Amino acid sequence: MVAEPEGPEDRKPQSDEARSAFAPPAGVEQPETPEEDHPSSEFAVPQGLVAEPPPEPEGSAFAPPSTYSARTSPPAFTPAHGIPVVRLTKGAPWQDRMRAMLRMPVGERPVPETAHRQDDTGPAVPRVLDLTLRIGELLLAGGEGAEDVEAAMFAISRSYGLDRCEPTVTFTLLSITYQPSLVDDPVTANRTVRRRGTDYNRLAAVYKLVHDISAEESEVTLEEAYRRLAEIRRNRHPFPGWALTLAGGLLAGAASVLVGGNLVVFLAAAVSAMLGDRLAWLAAGRGLPEFYQFVAAAMPPAAVGVALSLSPLEVRASAVITGGLFALIPGRALVAGVQDGLTGFYITAAARLLEVGYLVVGIVVGVLSVLYLGFALDAGLQPETAIHSVERPGVQTLAAMTLSLCFAVMLQQERSTVWLVTLNGGVAWIVYGALADTAGVSPVAATAAAAGLVGIFGQMLARYQFASALPYVTAAIGPLLPGSATYFGLLSIARGDLNDGLASLSKAAALALAIAIGVNLGAETTRLFLRVPGAVGVPGEQLPGGRRAAKRTRGF
Repeated sequence: MVAEPEGPEDRKPQSDEARSAFAPPAGVEQPETPEEDHPSSEFAVPQGLVAEPPPEPEGSAFAPPSTYSARTSPPAFTPAHGIPVVRLTKGAPWQDRMRAMLRMPVGERPVPETAHRQDDTGPAVPRVLDLTLRIGELLLAGGEGAEDVEAAMFAISRSYGLDRCEPTVTFTLLSITYQPSLVDDPVTANRTVRRRGTDYNRLAAVYKLVHDISAEESEVTLEEAYRRLAEIRRNRHPFPGWALTLAGGLLAGAASVLVGGNLVVFLAAAVSAMLGDRLAWLAAGRGLPEFYQFVAAAMPPAAVGVALSLSPLEVRASAVITGGLFALIPGRALVAGVQDGLTGFYITAAARLLEVGYLVVGIVVGVLSVLYLGFALDAGLQPETAIHSVERPGVQTLAAMTLSLCFAVMLQQERSTVWLVTLNGGVAWIVYGALADTAGVSPVAATAAAAGLVGIFGQMLARYQFASALPYVTAAIGPLLPGSATYFGLLSIARGDLNDGLASLSKAAALALAIAIGVNLGAETTRLFLRVPGAVGVPGEQLPGGRRAAKRTRGF
């Protein structure tokens, strides 16, 4: 059977032919009607009228508008009232320059005048953030305050063109977030501090690197910054291990002379402190926590003091134990913790103070365990009524300077700064002796005044050297540490007199807080009266600049 050809009426209509029901007859020419030829909608736009663009699809509130161009857009949002131009004083430390902007909201921070140290394609964001975190890790691990670590991180990121950065520092975690603009996704990186150490020589080198990166006249590339950072990590300590052990012994001996000891007491305190240092190193090598290291280091001075009290020698056994405690009291961590609390970093301050509490408890456990044994052997340990019963101004001043010198060696400071901190410690002891022994001022008030003077001198030296204030402050407060009050409190507790023991320990805590607050107040006083950067909004109108603080009264 042969299929018949399809006719026009049997063929399936095509789409182009099915647009109109009024098809012209065969042989009739179709008129040219372009609008009716393609009548896709009965609401067609007339000829000559510009159609409106389709509405933007609904989505995230942070989606960029269709008219936005990343190439021609401004680098940051500009408020209606404008952004004040920050005029930074030439020669001002980078800490002051960065503090002036860290407390400002991100949208109000001025854009850098020149985004230097980067190529035409823009800054290498991941590498800049990584360099910033590595430098912040060294500063935080070295004992620097959280505010100064944030200022250093902000200075580095801003120097390499990343102005919209938010650094965050806690006790063990550093984080930084960079947002290119209000419509771009932020980039966040973080780093954890696993180990802490006391090497102020390395700390000074890191500060020098941050200063060179943030200086306008210096051009430090990312590769150069990484190379210098690697050299800082590989640098050897300025003093070897045996020098640290010897310095610890001399420190304990000088502290025992400071509280009235003689030559025999000096030698006994020095030997016991060096033995305690070796025991602590042995515990650290076996992987024991720092708490047990302090327990091991506190036992030899107490044992030597008990042995001297059992011997027929007429020596002050309490001076030996007190000298050993001077080398163990964590004054550096205490000052850093109080400083973080006063500057608003409460989480970091709480963690630092908790660390101080654990270390002090370790000292208490080590000393009390030996004192209980001494009382079981009928050792003649009697608590003295005065902390400084023997007044020898010349000898005690020399002992205070020796103590500060040994502290500086144990902190691995630069050799050029050792003599400065030694003089600062001697001045602090002279001020304390003049107020407490001569003028009859309360020991707590005298300690706060002497520590405040230490903070002022340390901050001034640090500002003129463009360095950290810790090397000029930490070792200088060594003679002011409450070693005697701590020992007398522990001795009273071991004898069963809890009231006197707790009262003496409370006095030791008050002296420690007086040292920390005095150092911080001295540093803030220096920043208050020295020249700091300001801000100019309208030409001729000076606006308040410097570091902004929270304004809160009556608890709300």
